[in-house]
Amino acid sequence: MSEQAPDLVIILITGKENPKRLPSAFSLASIAAAMEQNVVMYFTGPPTELLGKGVAETIFPLEGGKSVAEFMALAEDNGVQIIGCAQSLDLNGMTADDLARPVPLLTPGKALPTLGAAGKVLTW
Repeated sequence: MSEQAPDLVIILITGKENPKRLPSAFSLASIAAAMEQNVVMYFTGPPTELLGKGVAETIFPLEGGKSVAEFMALAEDNGVQIIGCAQSLDLNGMTADDLARPVPLLTPGKALPTLGAAGKVLTW
């Protein structure tokens, strides 16, 4: 995580069980980052599965629309930093080797100081 406190943190607690909620979180993060805000998305609990190989590519919130992977890519292209919860990997039966690509993995205790220092925190 960067040394600078984020302007916005989105703690993502919604995963593939409710795909229609996901685009809004990524869109808000993308817009904030495009407005030159320092934005972090922290995936904890079920959303950690979205970081797995091939998972986000198979989830379409709207039939015929963009996949969650496309929303994630847009967020990252705009500068959003995605961080995974290390403990949630265990809870979801995953390891770092199961991730589609390397992302920082932090326990809640390690993430909390930075997440808590953000200007705004949204839980999604």
